[in-house]
Amino acid sequence: MELQASLFFWILIFLLYLLFSLLIKPKLWCNCEICSAYLTLSWSKQFNNLCDWYTHLLKNSPSKTIHIHVLRNTITANPENIEYMLKTKFHNFPKGKPFSIILGDFLGRGIFNVDGDSWKFQKNMASMELGKTSTCCYVFDIINFEIKTRLVPLLSKQDQALDLQDVFKRFSFDVICWFSFGIDPSCLELSLPMSKLAMAFDLASKLSAERAMNVSPLVWKIKRALNLGSEKELKRAIERINLLAKEVIRQRRKTGFLNSNDLLSRFMSIINDETYLRDIIISFLLAGRDTVASGLTSLFWLLSKHSNVVSAIKQEADRIIGENKELTCFDQMKELHYLQATVYESMRLYPPIQFDSKFCQNDDVLPDGSVLKKGTRVTYYPYAMGRIEEIWGEDCLEFKPERWLKHDGVFSPENPFKYPIFQAGFRVCLGKEMALLEMKTVTLSLIRRFRIQLLTPPSPDQHPRFLPGLTATFSDGLPVLVRNIQPQP
Repeated sequence: MELQASLFFWILIFLLYLLFSLLIKPKLWCNCEICSAYLTLSWSKQFNNLCDWYTHLLKNSPSKTIHIHVLRNTITANPENIEYMLKTKFHNFPKGKPFSIILGDFLGRGIFNVDGDSWKFQKNMASMELGKTSTCCYVFDIINFEIKTRLVPLLSKQDQALDLQDVFKRFSFDVICWFSFGIDPSCLELSLPMSKLAMAFDLASKLSAERAMNVSPLVWKIKRALNLGSEKELKRAIERINLLAKEVIRQRRKTGFLNSNDLLSRFMSIINDETYLRDIIISFLLAGRDTVASGLTSLFWLLSKHSNVVSAIKQEADRIIGENKELTCFDQMKELHYLQATVYESMRLYPPIQFDSKFCQNDDVLPDGSVLKKGTRVTYYPYAMGRIEEIWGEDCLEFKPERWLKHDGVFSPENPFKYPIFQAGFRVCLGKEMALLEMKTVTLSLIRRFRIQLLTPPSPDQHPRFLPGLTATFSDGLPVLVRNIQPQP
């Protein structure tokens, strides 16, 4: 009876909220064309992905900005607006409480879920550690060990079909756990075990992202209060993550951490709060695992359709490193300009994080004239930006690494507000170089050893379908056929 009474109470509260929204806040029920399409899902009749519909709207907007009134969300693909948000008026566009609440159970007080002093502290600590040459060498050694002892042996079996997206997720999870925690989950062993931490992490990431898709946060908050459905699953996943994280921290304190190179040990030397340590490291796991796996999946999907790019990467590597020779240090990567251009070009079209949101702290006006009220969610959309002619030219839909090279073949980066794949301004991604190093090392190692073909070749105008989540994930994975083309160097 108590449960029934509680359920009735919360249902009554929800119905009263909806009535209040209808009578007092009519914009939540906006009948404009865009909002109607969003609420009725009519956009899905023409587009496979929500990001493709948003791209269509942004491309056709004169200011490259649109408004989803029912979400109180202003979405922009205008580089001037992005610079204004991330640099000029940075302090007026924090992550904001709505975002922090959505991801709070999962990420806690980690760097991607906080503002102010806590963000500054973690940023300074992480930038100091990630910028060290010793850290770069440590990461390079981890990546190469994982490639040589697990990734290459796994793919070197007789001609086989497998899901390359799943392989990349396992690989990147091994690497980031080793670097962040100093532990090896062994996700890429030949028997392909998937650790409990990895499965819980996947589920928590997926369900946390789904919270943001509700028109009202009250929907998931009621489910959480009643411990129902997806919120019940999320709670269990987070409990599993917390138990495993606490055990790692406990073991590290027991065995000592002062002489260890992993990120957890470095933070433990100045932080005693175990919950805070857990939040910090989980955030780095999220950044280093899913984004790299997403970037590699999209890159190999593109490479499978552009054999000329694969050939150009191989030719450059043979010239710089030597035919059938391996990379010996991360400094050699600096000379592989075409490889760098290829990775950047892939993420221009398929960014691992398709959009990012801030919240307007005080009334403001964007450079394009868009008026923002306090509390408005403001989203910039890198996925759409890569497909806009006014930003990248008439050939913006082409996969063309050469656009990043000067006449002498040297890589030349673009304005970060035109290419905010790693964010820009004060919140620029601290793990950028580590992510690039991992993506380039894996790409080079695989295309020099294997011929990787899609099991079902896509049509020229076909695009991947994406799952809802914090990072871009192919809904059908990346089924490929892998064939050896030469012995291991």
